[in-house]
Amino acid sequence: MSDAVRERALAETRPGATPTSVEPLGRGNRKRTEVVRFDATDPVVVQRSATPEAIRTEAALLAAVGERTGVPVPRPLGDGVVDGTGWMVTPLVEGRDLHEAFVDLDRGDQRSIARAFGRYLAEVHEAFRFSECGRLAAAERGEAETEAGRGRDSRLSVRDPTDAAEWLRRFGERHAARLPAEFDDLRGALDDALREATETDAAPRLFPWDYRPGNALVADGAVTAVLDWEAPLAAPPGVSVAKAEHLVVDWYVPAAETDPLRRAFRDGYESVAPLPPVGRAHRAAAVASAAVDSGGVVTNPRYPPVDRGEAVAFHRRALRRALDGTGA
Repeated sequence: MSDAVRERALAETRPGATPTSVEPLGRGNRKRTEVVRFDATDPVVVQRSATPEAIRTEAALLAAVGERTGVPVPRPLGDGVVDGTGWMVTPLVEGRDLHEAFVDLDRGDQRSIARAFGRYLAEVHEAFRFSECGRLAAAERGEAETEAGRGRDSRLSVRDPTDAAEWLRRFGERHAARLPAEFDDLRGALDDALREATETDAAPRLFPWDYRPGNALVADGAVTAVLDWEAPLAAPPGVSVAKAEHLVVDWYVPAAETDPLRRAFRDGYESVAPLPPVGRAHRAAAVASAAVDSGGVVTNPRYPPVDRGEAVAFHRRALRRALDGTGA
């Protein structure tokens, strides 16, 4: 990170404090992240992006999540732009990467974590509702005032909005197109599932598409922070329920051990709100989106992560369950 960006960010959020160390972190695909420590004040995390709108949107969302829900998030201390680079500063939250820690937890703590993920997702869904689906962006000041006057969310607005059924089909097809040749025999069934009539009456909700243990910290068996809320979407709630359940419940433990975690996740959600409809298209799109990353690389479940061959087999089984209607 350039000194100019860091210096401006710290001048606005830690005025007068002298950094004693700067530690780069590998977190986030679209941002560069550093932990900055001081002698006489609490450490912070400084993030920057070549796309200022992305940082502004994440900062607005983090602030709103912190205000409207009980989800533990690092609330921004400040954000801004320096020479076309967006920056955001948040407090440093201590804890172990839950991606690494989950398999070491006892089964009771695993169920508590799954329940917390379900509850947090429901809180987010209840707090953020939209009229249409699409990419979310932080509203400009005048736009925010207009939206607030209309009784809509005054911080976030939907860009290029579309209806739920069309959004779900496009989302699923985009991720299905990234699947490698090992999935070719499933493409026909996947296309059929994405085109079938799906219950989409529930209002679009916030879809934190990267909401998973790998973006959370844990200490003493409890979640201390949920991180990385970049590039948020408004989407049918069934998609985010299906994806979060898949990444929390199915990702880390053998299939024979998933039922207690699945019940815990759903119990957590239902402690806040009724579960939304989750159909074949929701689950198929969610599984496809988790199987391959934005660079076309097959993702690796479990911890330690399995190799590519085992990963492909895992994703094929998950997709078959979704297409067969047994993903639930």
